[in-house]
Amino acid sequence: MINFVMPDLYPASAEIFILIMACVVLLVDLFAGAGQRWAAYLLTQLTLAGCFAITFFTLDGQVVLTFGSMFIDDLFADLLKLALYIAVTVVLIYGRTYLAVRNLDRGEYYLLVLFATLGMMVMISANSFLSLYLGLELLALSLYALVAIDRDSARATEAAMKYFVLGAMASGMLLYGMSMIYGATGTLDIFEVGQRLATGGGKTVLVFGLVFLVAGLAFKLGVVPFHMWIPDVYHGAPTAVTLFIGSATKLAAFAMAMRLLVMGLFDLSEHWQSMLMILAALSIALGNLAAIAQTNLKRMLAYSAISHMGFMLLGLLSGVVGGDPRYTLNAYSSAMFYVVSYVLMSLGAFGMILLLSRAGFEAERLEDFKGLNKRSPWFAAVMMILMFSMAGMPFFIGFFAKFAVLQAVVAAGYLWLAVFAVMFSLVGAFYYLRVVKLMYFDAPTDDSPIEAPTDMRFLLSGNGLAVALIGAMPEKVMEYCIYASYPFYAYLAAR
Repeated sequence: MINFVMPDLYPASAEIFILIMACVVLLVDLFAGAGQRWAAYLLTQLTLAGCFAITFFTLDGQVVLTFGSMFIDDLFADLLKLALYIAVTVVLIYGRTYLAVRNLDRGEYYLLVLFATLGMMVMISANSFLSLYLGLELLALSLYALVAIDRDSARATEAAMKYFVLGAMASGMLLYGMSMIYGATGTLDIFEVGQRLATGGGKTVLVFGLVFLVAGLAFKLGVVPFHMWIPDVYHGAPTAVTLFIGSATKLAAFAMAMRLLVMGLFDLSEHWQSMLMILAALSIALGNLAAIAQTNLKRMLAYSAISHMGFMLLGLLSGVVGGDPRYTLNAYSSAMFYVVSYVLMSLGAFGMILLLSRAGFEAERLEDFKGLNKRSPWFAAVMMILMFSMAGMPFFIGFFAKFAVLQAVVAAGYLWLAVFAVMFSLVGAFYYLRVVKLMYFDAPTDDSPIEAPTDMRFLLSGNGLAVALIGAMPEKVMEYCIYASYPFYAYLAAR
């Protein structure tokens, strides 16, 4: 007789809710028809609001495992999910008008966004190679379709094909690395992998698998030398989709790195730390240098994203100092603060592109921002705040994000790496300040008024002000990042 044990569904209630609502959105769109597309948009926003409420009111700081220990609910997962819901909500508001004028605001768009969000939620709470890979593939397959959602655009189709082919190769490397680690440890449970590694034993196969795992992880983060897809996908995809890929997905990729490397493979840190060091240095250098040559703002922000993810890796690798857990809390909280800060800045930057875009016109060239101060002094100021923050200028959130990471790097004893990062940050400041120069010192090429819905104008203004105000008072956000990182500190301290 087989005894069936019902898993505890309470920790995964938000995931279950979004899955049910995704099916509801599909049915409503099917029966409502093209004339009621607002219904799918409204339901999607209500779904995200419901997920936020569920996660917020079930946030208790306890570590709970369910579904055969494949799913973990802890403070790290809850706070990242809350940030994810906010980011996806902002993405939908920014992109609604853009999609509507191009006849892309179809039900399948909102359905794919919900499934991609579900995949990211599963990745954030994954405690098994199996659940992590399922969440990753759900996200990836949804993104492939989103990039190609404009079926009349050859550029979007080409970008989707490149993304699919390279993504399939990266998934294969990641899966092969996971299989090698499973063969060496005999378990798919990430926490159990860490426990078995702590007992010692041969690590040749583990290191071999680690190389493939880090390669697959680097592709998902979009860091050098696995960055080839980033500029083409950012440029080729509809801007509303680029906004989604360039912001919300970074939270899930960061969670994936933390779960795999810190929770599972910390005893191999002497190997993956050197790998991340090389990836971070190359990403910061190439990302900033290549961005200078770009005349397309989306491609410029793509290379900017590469350099920013390199900075995030600096925080991740700085938590490993002779296996001493005292360094982990500062380093990992700094890395999380950097990711959250980057997502906030990225939302605003791509939101500005969407604000200036209209039917038949993509405001993605640098020239499209010429003279913006004469057209709209307020939104020129918002864009200036965003560019200053991305450049790491005081006293915006981007400055404190970089400062926190560099502080962790210096504390870990890598002064040369901190100096290297600062030097290339100065190089990167050029292409951000170039946008400010175009807005304030060049004559406008387009005198048409900026037309955008009130909710987008209001939210974009709030986005810019948040970058400035959180930069003036970063302590609260940093405090939440410390709370979120504490489960990893407690895990390592107890070893």
